Amino acid sequence: MTAQINFGYPWFLSYGHLVVSAVALAFWLLGRARHWSKVPMVLIAAVTLWSSAAFLVARFYLNVNGRLSLPTEKFLVSGSGRVLDMGAGTGRSTLMVLEARPQATVVALDLFGESFKQHFGPGQTGQERLLSNLKAAGVDQRATIQTGDMRKLPFETATFDAVVSTYAIDHLGRYAVTAALSEASRVLKPGGEFLMMVITKDLWLKFTFGPLLLHTGTRSAAGWTTLFHDAGFQVVEQGPRPGTLYLLARKP
Repeated sequence: MTAQINFGYPWFLSYGHLVVSAVALAFWLLGRARHWSKVPMVLIAAVTLWSSAAFLVARFYLNVNGRLSLPTEKFLVSGSGRVLDMGAGTGRSTLMVLEARPQATVVALDLFGESFKQHFGPGQTGQERLLSNLKAAGVDQRATIQTGDMRKLPFETATFDAVVSTYAIDHLGRYAVTAALSEASRVLKPGGEFLMMVITKDLWLKFTFGPLLLHTGTRSAAGWTTLFHDAGFQVVEQGPRPGTLYLLARKP
């Protein structure tokens, strides 16, 4: 059942370093056979070692195509409730919530537009890919797929017990982020929680991808905390994950 789940992130994020390793190793063997000088051989060996180590980090530590786990057990401790997944994509965060909180239901919202195609490529529609993953995990009966914009949510005020957003809201510009957080606050019930996970340029991400993985929405923890406070939230917990910053906020 797990083998059928495909989150659709580009292959090179997980396996691209193997191509670099293979090419570098081929040059190293060629240089050894032709007795190249020490300097190029050392440089080629360094590239080979880096790309091999970076592959291990990308595939087994960052694991962008793997299942997500909740970064904190303080999220939705009741174990039940109606949750909105803002920017659900192919379903990593939706599955994260449904599997960690088996009494909860999730509305998975995404525009499923051009940005989706840029991230996950052509093929099935976004809704089809998401539904396929939900069915493969056996949780589709507790999820609803909704097309919509997180900056203007198509829901009534105070209709959700919690909101989650992973690696989505940080793709927006400053004003769009403000709008999305304000909308999240609007649709949450008093006391409702918002769990956000965003990309951060930590040591492992810099080592693995360097300037190749550009992400203009990267902000510091203090910057995100300010944005949450401006939207009326109280940040109750924050912390790091591999390549990730998470914040858990509550609506008063």
